[in-house]
Amino acid sequence: MGYSDLVFPEGSVFLVTGGAGFIGSNLCEALLKKGCTVRCLDDLSTGKRSNVELFAGEPGYTFIEGDVKDLDVCLSACDGVDYVMHEAAWGSVPRSIEMPLFYCANNISGTLNMLEAARRAGVKKFVYASSSSVYGNEPNLPKTEGREGDLLSPYALTKRCDEEWAKQYTMHYGLDTYGLRYFNVFGPRQDPNGAYAAVIPKFIKQLLAGERPTINGDGKQSRDFTYVENVVEANMKACLAPSSAAGRAYNVAYGGREYLIDIYRTLTKALGVDAEPIFGPDRAGDIKHSNADISAAREMLGYDPEWSFERGIKAAIDWYVGDLS
Repeated sequence: MGYSDLVFPEGSVFLVTGGAGFIGSNLCEALLKKGCTVRCLDDLSTGKRSNVELFAGEPGYTFIEGDVKDLDVCLSACDGVDYVMHEAAWGSVPRSIEMPLFYCANNISGTLNMLEAARRAGVKKFVYASSSSVYGNEPNLPKTEGREGDLLSPYALTKRCDEEWAKQYTMHYGLDTYGLRYFNVFGPRQDPNGAYAAVIPKFIKQLLAGERPTINGDGKQSRDFTYVENVVEANMKACLAPSSAAGRAYNVAYGGREYLIDIYRTLTKALGVDAEPIFGPDRAGDIKHSNADISAAREMLGYDPEWSFERGIKAAIDWYVGDLS
């Protein structure tokens, strides 16, 4: 279980795009702890410089400030790299509805640039972030690869396009690509600020500040909330996966199902706060219910998540209380 026993070939070089972001910085940290050489590529448009400064003194860590929309930047960053973990993208379903052209340029063209740069550089494995949003309005639970519905947002469309482009690069160019469909990842360094912040850090920040959080909808929507350590495990194991598993996208989650109102109650209880939420309108493009079948990732990648929601939420609350206090 987990990734503590995984061993990469000596001298392996990793490139983490979006490495100044939430998931990317956690990947950089885990790789550095294993003694790997890590390059972080980020334009700091959504990532934080503080997440770069965390590792500034680490041997083997290099930060490249650059944009994946620039092919020359991608080519330079991939030179001499063995493994790419491509996390650079703009998130948020509602924001993508407001800014479709921007999302196409960042999430589709940026990924295509990285695929091409990785191909030219002879990268061994290209692991990239997809999303559970690609399931769209497909009503069945759990969500299973190969059974997708109509896409409900430009963001979901960009992730689906990324999967198709990656499949082409495996098919035609022999680049081993592995898509990871993340399900509602949470954990340390997830940004609690802004209109599009993820619910768990946003609720924690508001509750600590004595504010009443707003829940979009009735709170009865459910999600497969996934602690970030499970995502780190999936990325590392994909880098060591056989070529027979390439050219596909896999669900990355814990395999559970949590209702938003229950999570809210969990947070208020843990923080010792007595505050009723405000219920607002549903968010456009949101899926009502989502939980994952992770059997394909277990079989093909050896993914075996050890962080349950209960364990993860305790760790996340402790981190945010310390960071925000």
